[in-house]
Amino acid sequence: MRLPALRRPSPSLAVSVLALVVASTGTSYATGLIGSADIKNNSVASVDIKDKTIQGKDIKTGTIGAKQVKDGSLRARDFKAGQLPAGKTGPQGPAGVGRWALVDATGAIIAQSGGFTVTAAYPTLAPTATDAAGLRANGNVYINAGEDLSNNGIITTIALQNTVDQNGDMITTGRAPGADANPEFSGEVTAAMCQPNVVNCAPPGTGNSNHLVVSPRNSDGSFTTADTRKRFYVVVTGDSSDRS
Repeated sequence: MRLPALRRPSPSLAVSVLALVVASTGTSYATGLIGSADIKNNSVASVDIKDKTIQGKDIKTGTIGAKQVKDGSLRARDFKAGQLPAGKTGPQGPAGVGRWALVDATGAIIAQSGGFTVTAAYPTLAPTATDAAGLRANGNVYINAGEDLSNNGIITTIALQNTVDQNGDMITTGRAPGADANPEFSGEVTAAMCQPNVVNCAPPGTGNSNHLVVSPRNSDGSFTTADTRKRFYVVVTGDSSDRS
């Protein structure tokens, strides 16, 4: 028994079937597969956005407005610089260390952050009835800070040195045995703002709150001399907002 021969579908029938499949499944297929992760950043242009297709809202061709963007869905990085308003100014942080100066053994400033000048370094003043030799200020260095120091702190410290043999023992490493055997490393130093009737400063022009006095001493508290003086740092703390 011979079976009837099956005819191939005509081209028009094949096209019709394909169109039916695409029409019935194409949209849902694409919707289910294409998401944000499938779109390369900066690859979609405004011309790719069709009218009246975003959340059913009528929009102008190639534009997206606030109505089409879900609240809270954008991040700061999605905006250009300057598009977002600035936040509130935060509280002011603590004042840091203000200014510093490094003074050498002669009383000269050899490095500083700015604003300091030396008014008198280990001066010999005019004799007085109680100071015939004029040495009442000779052990000190007087520095003009260039600002009123009434609201500032003052810190000073001896600067380490290991290249000057101050006692001739050929040891500059600070390891000579015995008390006060290492003058290159030892000593003391104090500092304060010049303030009449509190800290009197003798050299002319230094008796005011723009000046500070630094008093280096040997380890036993005696005045330093030209061969025992050392470098020192002085630091003025605060914001220096009153410095002109």
